[in-house]
Amino acid sequence: MANNKKKWKLCEENSRLQQMFSSELNVSSVIAQILINRNIRTLQDAEMFLFGDVSLSPDPWKMKDMARGVQRVEKAVQKKEKILIYGDYDVDGVTSAALLADVFEKLGANFEVFIPNRLEEGYGLDTGAILKFAGEGVNLIVTVDCGINSSEEVREANSCGIDVIITDHHEVRPPRPAAFAAINPHQDECGYPFEQLAGVGVAYKFARALMKGREDAVDDHLDLVALGTVADIVPLNGENRILVKKGLKRLRRTTKPGLKALMEVSGLDPEKVNSRHIGFVLGPRINAMGRLGTAEVALELLLCKSSDKARELAAILEKENRRRRDIEKDVLDQAVQKAEKEIDLEKDKVIVLADSAWHAGVIGIVAARLTQMYNKPAVLISLTDNQGKGSARGIKGFNLFEAISRAGEHLIGFGGHKAACGIRIEKEKIERFKESLNSVAPGCFENEEESREFLIDYDIPFARITPRLIDELEMLMPYGPGNREPIFASSDIEIKNTPRNIGKNGIKFLVKRGNLTYEAITFKKNEIPKPSSGDVVNLAFSPSINSWGGYDSIQLNIKDLQYSTRQ
Repeated sequence: MANNKKKWKLCEENSRLQQMFSSELNVSSVIAQILINRNIRTLQDAEMFLFGDVSLSPDPWKMKDMARGVQRVEKAVQKKEKILIYGDYDVDGVTSAALLADVFEKLGANFEVFIPNRLEEGYGLDTGAILKFAGEGVNLIVTVDCGINSSEEVREANSCGIDVIITDHHEVRPPRPAAFAAINPHQDECGYPFEQLAGVGVAYKFARALMKGREDAVDDHLDLVALGTVADIVPLNGENRILVKKGLKRLRRTTKPGLKALMEVSGLDPEKVNSRHIGFVLGPRINAMGRLGTAEVALELLLCKSSDKARELAAILEKENRRRRDIEKDVLDQAVQKAEKEIDLEKDKVIVLADSAWHAGVIGIVAARLTQMYNKPAVLISLTDNQGKGSARGIKGFNLFEAISRAGEHLIGFGGHKAACGIRIEKEKIERFKESLNSVAPGCFENEEESREFLIDYDIPFARITPRLIDELEMLMPYGPGNREPIFASSDIEIKNTPRNIGKNGIKFLVKRGNLTYEAITFKKNEIPKPSSGDVVNLAFSPSINSWGGYDSIQLNIKDLQYSTRQ
């Protein structure tokens, strides 16, 4: 496996801004410096980051075609036209569809919801589905989390007398569909000031415009907005941060039977749910059905009004998620073996692998795992006969969508955004695509050297790691892309005892500096050197409070470990 030793880089301090933020915002110098590290340079931006509210979010009417889309829905409601909400099978798409379904119900619309089958219709608008619904009298299709690159399908809908309103957040590729309205902040002519909304974020803005004067009813669904936004791995800064922060509060006290049942079956305490739980616990369970076939059960769960029915549906998702994990493990093991044999890990910039035995529903997860293991963008392709469906995942500092666009001549089709893409390709063109992608990849790094850097927010002595600081760090949550969890460093730390294994991939040990001793823990023992008692090391970590047996203690969650020069 490639050598992934991290290159630590301490963020540059700014004492002037530190002092201003500390005094004006009443925060410690540590918090002030972390704000600076997040590229926050004004007091106004710092206040928005820490205390921003949904009421301060940009006006949805600034989005291109918003007024046109709202007017068309209002006309459909008045004339009792049949509306189809056309979603996607991932968490972002399902939460978007559930949100709009509730709003359309409140508007008194005549509508139904359709979530395509990943293995049959695939991602985005499908011509077969459009013809089917045209025969059933659908007059208007409203897409969520898809459609912006479905020119042929929109043309087919128009030829059937169906208007299409697109709400989407993916990057736009020419030619743009001839839709009645296209609501997507990535469009060049769109004046909306924040481009990085998830699909559910765009659906939320559309819903607020539809419910003008009754926006509070839409805000009841901020729990869904948080779920879809975090699960889709969009940057958690700007408006996304506000939506997720407020959405998590809503999720912790949600009245939705489906979400309550999902947290119950997952063993989560609703009061303690955070963005990590969405990404690693709730999101995968909602995703499970869509990955292995149809996401209709997940949609039914989110719309469910009965607690008993919700528990029944949540149990199905739990069972499917266990099956998904087993399939994912098999594919990951095979992909790692292929990578070690087929990829030049020193030369190749991008990992491209294909196999006919791989389930199309899990290759995106496995691609993400490979990016973590090798610190390289990865494309995994599931082959059926002479064609393949692929999922690609990027890394920090690399524009994946741009790279795939440049190599797009070898593809049947593709779509996505900077961090994640989907592709369709003929089997015979995979090798040429791999060569082309690796050829263009160097020009798609924003800063390749920077992408290998491991950023340290603050060089901190043990004496400053206190419960008060850890409490204060909660102001910076939720963490995710664009707002990573703060990482601290301390040097010349003594390993006080022999590390012991916990779980499958974890180790726990005691660390000491001066007269202070803390417990240290990591669940990535294969990614860091395993120390021995008496070793002197430099630690990169995030501090937290560990509550166990009625006692609270400080715990250091190790992100990296390197041997000290004193060793």
